[in-house]
Amino acid sequence: MLSPTSTSPRRSQLARLLHWIASPYFRYRHAALIHAVRVGLAMAVSIAVTTGIDMPHGVWASVSVLVVIGGLQHYGNIRKKAAERAVGTMLGASFGLVLIVAQMLTGSSMVFFVLMCVIAGGCAYYAIGKAGYVALLTAITMVIVSGHGDLPLSTGLWRTANVLIGVVIALGFSFVLPQYATYSWRYRLADNLRECAKLYGALLDGTPLLAEESAQRFFKMSQRLVQSRGLMESVSKETDVTMARLEEIQRLHRSILAALELLVGSMPEAAGASPDRFAIACTPREYTVRQQLLQMARALRFGRVGLLYRAVELSPLPPPHIDEKASDATQGMHWLAMRFVEQVERLRLRLSEIERQWNIEGARPLGE
Repeated sequence: MLSPTSTSPRRSQLARLLHWIASPYFRYRHAALIHAVRVGLAMAVSIAVTTGIDMPHGVWASVSVLVVIGGLQHYGNIRKKAAERAVGTMLGASFGLVLIVAQMLTGSSMVFFVLMCVIAGGCAYYAIGKAGYVALLTAITMVIVSGHGDLPLSTGLWRTANVLIGVVIALGFSFVLPQYATYSWRYRLADNLRECAKLYGALLDGTPLLAEESAQRFFKMSQRLVQSRGLMESVSKETDVTMARLEEIQRLHRSILAALELLVGSMPEAAGASPDRFAIACTPREYTVRQQLLQMARALRFGRVGLLYRAVELSPLPPPHIDEKASDATQGMHWLAMRFVEQVERLRLRLSEIERQWNIEGARPLGE
């Protein structure tokens, strides 16, 4: 018989494993894998439910699962898209049953096809508007339920039941370990700020930067910037932050990358000047922006919002032995650095203004 002391470490390891899996950063890093497992489990449940009770036309439950949950990933999308897909499926099933009943009452296939085409045309009319997905799903479900006029009412009812079962299963699994767009947005911004701090630190340290390597690093940061842009609508729904504020943060994010890229491209290496002349010409504020970038990245990564308000200690300056030639060579870089500092400070202020909204969960990711 196991003693309490021997079972305690196992429970502790299990608790750590569960905490790790449930952590937002784990879900961010493995979003595609988690989504694939979620959809696979939902499919398994739909198959088990329909085949377990020998339900006719059970394949349509699995089709509904894929239609409803297949493209859902972020929680901000789930709240809206799940409702839209449920409404579209219900409407389509209703229209399909109406078509079957109309054919039974009139005995005319022509009536059936005319009504189907009219409903499909109406759905297409609304498919190019705000309710586009609801309209499109309505038309698809209508065809699934009614077929081409060759299905009896019982078949239509069975398909309707299967479609509804699939919708219920899909909606249930869509909320299992959902991926919050807010976390993806925060982590991408944090990664870019940390990378900016590394590049800016290389400028301060006088470290030569290879053009090809710098281009690759900026390309990756630009990719994160574009990906962040695609998350903004979901972030706005999850946090109730207006799109105007998120757009301003996005613009500052883009301006910081552009200013830093100009700084890196302005290194006086090509003119034969020493790279460390930029550091010699920097003001205390330009020195400390590297630390501020790292503090902002940690605040976004771990939810430590106090770092957004923590004062940055001014670094001691090196001896000001600057000759006139060096000053001329670094004047443009110094001006760009001032603009860079201004953009970073404005981003810090904007993030601090809405930190209560984007810091959406009390649990902290691993690595804190």
